[in-house]
Amino acid sequence: MGFLLNGASVAPDIAEDAPLLAALRGPLGLSGTRFGCGAEQCGACLVLVDGAPAYACTLPVAAVAGKHVTTVEGLGTATAPHPLQAALLAEQAGQCGFCLSGIVVRAAALLAATPDPTPAQVKQALDPQLCRCGSHNRIVRAVLRAAAEMRA
Repeated sequence: MGFLLNGASVAPDIAEDAPLLAALRGPLGLSGTRFGCGAEQCGACLVLVDGAPAYACTLPVAAVAGKHVTTVEGLGTATAPHPLQAALLAEQAGQCGFCLSGIVVRAAALLAATPDPTPAQVKQALDPQLCRCGSHNRIVRAVLRAAAEMRA
């Protein structure tokens, strides 16, 4: 039951019906994807599966067999951050940071599908993400900034 994780082939030693989040944070050792609610209501656990946002808290590992899974760690690195990650830093858009990995993943999916989004499209795309810090205006500005940079 293997899959591609951030471009590398993996076959975690975990039950097939275990949530993908358990595999990511457990045997695969990735901590960027977070457990929030466990009910697909907050988005802290969001990953991309074949480019589409998916909730890792409820998605069984078996459901990603043979697929491409991208976590926030797969979007960029400390030395070569994804434009979204760089824009979030430039806009000082993070506060507690708990929700940001899911927001970045969802925003990456938006920008892949819509390279020149309007502020309304960004807000609509990020609406399912729960953030209690109140930094949404800065996050929207950061997504728009990253979109402009990626188009340039």
